[in-house]
Amino acid sequence: MKKLSVIVPCFNEEESIPYFYEEIKKVTNSMNVKLELIFVDDGSRDKTLEVVKKLTEDKVVKYISFSRNFGKEAAMYAGLNMCTGDYVTIMDADLQHPPELLPEMLRIIEEENYDCVATKSINKKGYSFFRKIFTRCFYKIIEKMSNTKMVPGANDYRLMTRQMVNSIISVKEYNRYSKGIFSFVGYKTKWIEFEVQERKAGTTKWNFWKLFSYALDGIVGFSTAPLTLSAIIGLFFCIVSFIMIIVIIIKTLIFGDPTSGWPSLVCIIFFVSGVQLFCIGVIGEYLAKIYLEVKGRPIYIVKESNVDKK
Repeated sequence: MKKLSVIVPCFNEEESIPYFYEEIKKVTNSMNVKLELIFVDDGSRDKTLEVVKKLTEDKVVKYISFSRNFGKEAAMYAGLNMCTGDYVTIMDADLQHPPELLPEMLRIIEEENYDCVATKSINKKGYSFFRKIFTRCFYKIIEKMSNTKMVPGANDYRLMTRQMVNSIISVKEYNRYSKGIFSFVGYKTKWIEFEVQERKAGTTKWNFWKLFSYALDGIVGFSTAPLTLSAIIGLFFCIVSFIMIIVIIIKTLIFGDPTSGWPSLVCIIFFVSGVQLFCIGVIGEYLAKIYLEVKGRPIYIVKESNVDKK
């Protein structure tokens, strides 16, 4: 019998976990697999870890608890790094990722010879209008900028073979953007659509600034287009400046040297300075990522766990 590892990143999800456990057990009991259920406590400040520990009376339940909050990307990587399943899936504890898709996902991998079955959402219930617009714009931007294929609406919820998981955990970069890494490692993937439901319990942990920072990680991590863009903008303003110098010289020689136009000149100086600061900021983002990578800090630190080390 094949083993299925279900990885569940958790941050302050004490209310959702009992509902999730009940649903995932109901679904996997009907599947011909041996279950390994790994909850990754990402430095929760509520009773998430206590709730999970109570569930360990069921031997299939494992947990990994971080020393502090390292973020969902670190939690997913820890789960992938420590799971032992022949097939591996990543799911949210809030049941917005429907467990009932798992039997069909497993059938596709086993019968249709795919390495991965990934999901993309066709709607996002419970998401604000602004968040929907922001997400749609982000995928359009990164699709144009990145050499790695990014699928609009893609979720972390996917079922993967052990071979693909091993390839993912071999990518040990500190600044992780898993949707990009999933695409980067390749493998034959089939996409299926689903409707994102409202959370079963609790509240979302994603605010605008977290989403914005995550989007920047995706763009900077899988595209050098912003650097190219800043170089093009700089070249454009150099050409414009050169042309303006020629025009001013000719105008001065023909009409003299009038002193009018100071307000427009100040506006131009502010505008060009703003563009320069923008380009410096783009370069700074890449330098910051390099700075964090070369430090060689661990992606996560485990405080306690009942997962047998591989």
